[in-house]
Amino acid sequence: MKRVVDFLKDAGTYYLATVEGDQPRVRPFGTAHIFEEKLYIQTGKVKQVSKQIHANPKVELCAFKNGEWLRVAGELVEDDRREARQSMLDAYPALQQMYSVDDGNTEVFYLKNATATFSSFTKEPETVTF
Repeated sequence: MKRVVDFLKDAGTYYLATVEGDQPRVRPFGTAHIFEEKLYIQTGKVKQVSKQIHANPKVELCAFKNGEWLRVAGELVEDDRREARQSMLDAYPALQQMYSVDDGNTEVFYLKNATATFSSFTKEPETVTF
């Protein structure tokens, strides 16, 4: 899992895909954080992405860097504990300009049943599950 998080952080931006009804939705994300041995992401409860995740927690994300890409498929599970939100905000201080741990909007999710696939045009894909 650390290799996945390191790849996402090095890439800087990854794209998270959700579903709204029968329509796929994709948007850029930048948070990837390990807390209690799980991969977490962060968003705001007021955003459409939050509503989409709550309606269907199956997601996929994709990042690209240096000729290699990473795809991660799994389910997002909300962690509503203050400690989880605080850990994310501590890991990403810039978020504190828009979010705070007790604002009622900050929301963190961890991935479960995840399959990460590292791919490139020059070598065979490598799969990691967590």
